[in-house]
Amino acid sequence: MRRAVLRSVVAAMVGLALTITPQGAAQASGTRVGAWSPSMTTGGPSFTDQTIRMVAHSSVAGSDARITLSNRYSSSPLVVSAVAIAPQASGATPVGGSTLTVTFGHSGAVTVPAGQEVVSDAVPITVSAGENLLVSLYLPGPTGTSTWHSDAFDTTYVASGDHSGDESAAAFGSTTTSWYYLAGLDVVPATARGTVVAFGDSITDGYHSSTGTYTRWPDLLADRLGAAPGPGTGPQRLSVVDAGIGGNRVLTDVPNLWQGVSALKRFGHDALGQPGVRDVILLEGINDIGNNAGPGGAPLTAQDLIAGYQTLIAQAHAAHVRIIGGTLMPIKGNGYYTPTAETLRQTVNEWIRTSGAFDGVVDFDQTMRDLNNIASLNPVYDSGDHIHPNDVGMHAMADAIDLQLLRG
Repeated sequence: MRRAVLRSVVAAMVGLALTITPQGAAQASGTRVGAWSPSMTTGGPSFTDQTIRMVAHSSVAGSDARITLSNRYSSSPLVVSAVAIAPQASGATPVGGSTLTVTFGHSGAVTVPAGQEVVSDAVPITVSAGENLLVSLYLPGPTGTSTWHSDAFDTTYVASGDHSGDESAAAFGSTTTSWYYLAGLDVVPATARGTVVAFGDSITDGYHSSTGTYTRWPDLLADRLGAAPGPGTGPQRLSVVDAGIGGNRVLTDVPNLWQGVSALKRFGHDALGQPGVRDVILLEGINDIGNNAGPGGAPLTAQDLIAGYQTLIAQAHAAHVRIIGGTLMPIKGNGYYTPTAETLRQTVNEWIRTSGAFDGVVDFDQTMRDLNNIASLNPVYDSGDHIHPNDVGMHAMADAIDLQLLRG
């Protein structure tokens, strides 16, 4: 936590100067909030002489945007020769005449050392809540294995050569559904006073939500905060960032490294390192249960998972951040389900509900289960794999969160 606090102080002091942070995100001053920030992992493809144009969906209104480029999970320096940002008109096409150059320490190019991140200078651009920005990176390469977020549930556009400043989509002949190197967008908020981080696995990441529709439950929570931000009316008081990674576990790293290091290892960076973080909503543990993945390769026990939660709670409280626990949702019908796994899930959920260890609880289990079979998802909310919600289910999850729990 001391390192996170130090990063915040340094970021506030350097202003527009280039900020490089070893193994951690630069925190902005208290006047900034996270508008969008996917958690990153290792294992992405290499790029050579290509421009990547990615969509950042802002959860909050603000100005003077900055972006974070992450090379945290790569083993070689990342050379970025040009970066541009613009509001999205449609697809890879920006709003005409709106493209701005992004600089780092007043330079249009930047090299990000292996294992580190950089934060850009502030760009004189205003963004609305729910607005999309296109961020274009020209990578002369070869980059080697990229730091990425595999499951974007959004469209990324790729062109050969430097087309970072193009106001046409003509050169962007191929697409992917991942984000590369782009790890954050923060702004000086119009009204928000802090950031809430949705932290978890594929359910939080939005698996099976419709691509490009922004119907992950954290997106929909941001919509709720914008529409009804407090007890009644008033300005939006919190931004939302989604720190979900598909397949992620609380206690152990996943052998498929693109699914991320454990929550215990990444929580300080991905959650507590966010600009203006005030609240974390934690929904994670079902991959630990489904894989019977206890510490050191031992079978998982409920106490193992509870101890992991207690560690995350202690880290949040040491950083003066509230942490809200989400109960684990039903999995019957999925390959993860066994009677033993169900007993573990129920035991852990009872602790989340009754221990008082969290600063609040969102009972996703109660909201999402089939009332005729509480070990199963409600069929109305089931995407078909009996573990991930569909878009309707994502709406139900977002609606289950009592906005009074959030400290905006």
